[in-house]
Amino acid sequence: MKFNKKIATSQQDIPTSSLPDIIFMLLIFFMVSTVLREVDIQVQYTLPDAISVEKIDNKRLLSYIWIGNDERIQIDDSIIPVNAITNIAYQKRMNNPNIIMSLRIDKGSRMGIVSDVQQELRRADALRINYSALVKL
Repeated sequence: MKFNKKIATSQQDIPTSSLPDIIFMLLIFFMVSTVLREVDIQVQYTLPDAISVEKIDNKRLLSYIWIGNDERIQIDDSIIPVNAITNIAYQKRMNNPNIIMSLRIDKGSRMGIVSDVQQELRRADALRINYSALVKL
């Protein structure tokens, strides 16, 4: 007596009818949750170390001022001279009175340029200033 093996004739396919819906939902999720970089940083800087750092929760209130190791100053996408900070900071403050000017200063920069930037911010009445630093472990 000889037994014959039966070979399965039907294959189980994965249902793909809901696949476009899933892909569309993932696409929408990533489009909504992704934050695009707003500014191209043209200044080279290395942040100094700090023992204690406090994180600011609302990043929308921040406006960054970069001071590089070659003492160039950048606000938004442009390199500016020190005396132009007053007008730019004043306009930013008029658009948003709660704005915080965040200084990202290279740790090798001279204190003179930092003091000049602080004086220009005082002239613009931008008194909410934040100094960015890295946490020293």
